[in-house]
Amino acid sequence: MRLTNKPCNSRPTDLILHQLSNSLEIHFDDGKIFNLPCEYLRVYTPSAEALGHGAGQEILQVGKENVGITEIKPVGNYGITPVFTDGHNSGIYTWDLLYQLGNDYCTLWTNYLQELQNAGHQRNTSH
Repeated sequence: MRLTNKPCNSRPTDLILHQLSNSLEIHFDDGKIFNLPCEYLRVYTPSAEALGHGAGQEILQVGKENVGITEIKPVGNYGITPVFTDGHNSGIYTWDLLYQLGNDYCTLWTNYLQELQNAGHQRNTSH
């Protein structure tokens, strides 16, 4: 499943960073609440570093199992840029993208795990 960043017409009402569990809780004005792991947000970064500059140029993000977020910077009134503990800070997560990441979490995470397996990588969740 490819991320589309399609308009959702919902806006966040609350963002809560849970540093102990390494997750970002997002409340939207349509009543939906998503609790997204930092690893998941990191591997689905919308930055050119991971996406390349066109279809087929995506770079599989590996080794992000224990990544966290140290800071969340607002980007206008349309999104945020998380600062990850691995130094990554160039992805702009629009409200629409965050909504899609939350809404499609099960499918996207399953796809990511399959891509890791296909590439011969295993997640290391030990700290």
